[in-house]
Amino acid sequence: TLSRGESAKVEPVQRTPVVMIVDDSLTVRKITTRLLTRAGYEVVTAKDGVDALEKLVDMTPDVMLLDVEMPRMDGFELTKQLRRDAKTKNLPIIMITSRTADKHRNYALEIGVNEYMGKPYQDDELLEHIAQYAPLYETATAV
Repeated sequence: TLSRGESAKVEPVQRTPVVMIVDDSLTVRKITTRLLTRAGYEVVTAKDGVDALEKLVDMTPDVMLLDVEMPRMDGFELTKQLRRDAKTKNLPIIMITSRTADKHRNYALEIGVNEYMGKPYQDDELLEHIAQYAPLYETATAV
């Protein structure tokens, strides 16, 4: 605690970037959450597009990782909805899918996906893509 007359040094607040993982596979959500948490991100998960939209009412992630094939609302439909909404139209979306054909990739990029990765992805490559949109701040150590 500070005694009278002392002032606290005010540091700019550096918020931990939040990544939302939208995938209907519990295994994918768990593995990706573990990877991102270890890397220093905060993670929010959703099991499909409908679940993601419900969570986006209360928060906006810095980046979204999005699967294509999901029940209730797939990744393409969710992307279209996000791009129509002023709050999420610039949200970086990294689509991770087993659909690696050019037609799927081209369609995804056309509707506003920022990056398109095939499954299985390389951890390093995924982290690089995320860092382009949500850089982690190095914690400066006081001397």
